[in-house]
Amino acid sequence: MHIMEGFLPHPWWEIWFGLSLPVVAYGVYRMNKMIKDSRETLPLLAVAGAFVFVLSSLKLPSVTGSCSHPTGTGMGAILFGPWITSVLAVIVLVYQAVFLAHGGLTTLGANTFSMGIAGPTVGYLVYKAATKARLHLYLSVFLAATLADWATYLVTSIQLALAFPSATGTITSFEAFAAVFAITQIPLAIVEGVVTALMFKYIVALRSDVLLRMNVVTQSTIKRLKEAMS
Repeated sequence: MHIMEGFLPHPWWEIWFGLSLPVVAYGVYRMNKMIKDSRETLPLLAVAGAFVFVLSSLKLPSVTGSCSHPTGTGMGAILFGPWITSVLAVIVLVYQAVFLAHGGLTTLGANTFSMGIAGPTVGYLVYKAATKARLHLYLSVFLAATLADWATYLVTSIQLALAFPSATGTITSFEAFAAVFAITQIPLAIVEGVVTALMFKYIVALRSDVLLRMNVVTQSTIKRLKEAMS
């Protein structure tokens, strides 16, 4: 991820567009409703979008037609859920494709699905499960961001394997793509998890009131964190 312009053959680039478009459209609806109901969420929305842009612009060559990089979408998934995060991701991906030659327009659907939908969905579910299990808040954030990143690259490996199956089948192709991605992506995702947890700690310190209204954290969690810092 990002898969470069023109790399996916017909009909795969169209299929990923078809799968991504309804999710992003619903995300736009959810975002507009959230902004209308809670204007105080705008600064956090801007922070989440900037976080995705900065981290996903730090690319390293990986396999032919793609690259490795942090995604930054775990933060958005924790704060706003996967629907709205898909909108942030597609905005970033369009800008990068047009102005940075990073990714592409024909592959926008595939890149949106892996980085803006699959990854954030996994991150959101992991965060909810971790908080329900009463794990420490920052450990929950770390796990959500790390696994969201890995999920993105597993889905990208699936996308490439489906488009370019090997002579022995799609499974073999997937294993080959995933193995090459793993060399760079395993350590990158861990670093992203740490950075996301540190950023979240900063947000908690500054705008814990907004996080409480958004039901991202509980009052008891904020109380424990502030007691630990005092």
